[in-house]
Amino acid sequence: MPADLFDLGRFSHPGLLILASLAGGPKYGYALMQDVAEAFGVQLGPGTLYGALSRLEQRGLIEPLPAEDRRRPYRLTSAGAQALGQQLVSLRDLALVGLERLAVLS
Repeated sequence: MPADLFDLGRFSHPGLLILASLAGGPKYGYALMQDVAEAFGVQLGPGTLYGALSRLEQRGLIEPLPAEDRRRPYRLTSAGAQALGQQLVSLRDLALVGLERLAVLS
């Protein structure tokens, strides 16, 4: 896979939160906003959410499912799961180094 597929771009924070939410199963927009708020303590506004969903879909990291009533759920693709895993490992490594360095300062 091309390396740029895993680059979530300038607005990576909302995208990463959405991917992590969808790792728990398909969700539509409002359910995504609620899950992100409950799980991560971050409020995503509709503009941020739908802009990030559009970018993630364009990159093939998520895909829409058939609409239910007027709601369109999204799910993580296999490329999205790979991208999420790579990002989370990178963040874990960053956190471990940062925490080790903070311990040295204490």
